[in-house]
Amino acid sequence: MNRREAIQRVSILMGGLISAPAMAGIMGEKTNLGPSLNVTAEQEAFLAEVADIIIPTTDTPGAKAAGTEKFIVRVMRDCYKKEDQEKFYAGLAKLDADSKAKFGKSFVGLDTAQKNEMLKQTTVDNKEFFLRMKELTVTGYFTSEIGATKALEYLPIPGRFEGCVPLKPGQKAWAI
Repeated sequence: MNRREAIQRVSILMGGLISAPAMAGIMGEKTNLGPSLNVTAEQEAFLAEVADIIIPTTDTPGAKAAGTEKFIVRVMRDCYKKEDQEKFYAGLAKLDADSKAKFGKSFVGLDTAQKNEMLKQTTVDNKEFFLRMKELTVTGYFTSEIGATKALEYLPIPGRFEGCVPLKPGQKAWAI
C-alpha cells in the first residue's frame, strides 16, 4: 500500500474528514472535466501568504516553504467545479479587500500580527472560504515531502508492524 492509499483509507475510517475534492487531489485524480479559472501569479503568491499564516514556519518549515499554494491551485483547478472555484477566489479577493479597508494595505503587505487578525476576522465573516482554505492548506502541507518528513516522523520503508508503541516525550506523530 502506498501513502496515498493509506491516507484515503484513514480518511474513510475517520468518517471522511477530508472532502471528496481534496481526497481526489491527494490521489492525483482530475474530477473537474469542465472549464476552470486561470489563476494569476499574484493570486498564487497571495495563497502562499495566507497558507503561511495557517501553518507558519517555526522549528519546522511552514506551508509556504512546502509549496502548499501549488497544491491548492492544482486541486481547485482539477477537482472543484468552476462555480466553487469562483466562490473560493472571491473569498480570497474579499480577504484582500477587507485588509485594505481595515489597514489601508493589501494582505500581502501586512505584518504578521495584522495578517493573523485578518484571518481571525475571516473565520467569522467568510467562514466557508476559511474552512476550505484551511482544509486545503493542512492537506497540502502534510502530504508534501516537507510536511511528512520535517513536521511528522516518516519511515520510507517501515519495519515490522507494532500496533502499540509508546511515544517518547516530545516525539512527533508518525506520517502515513
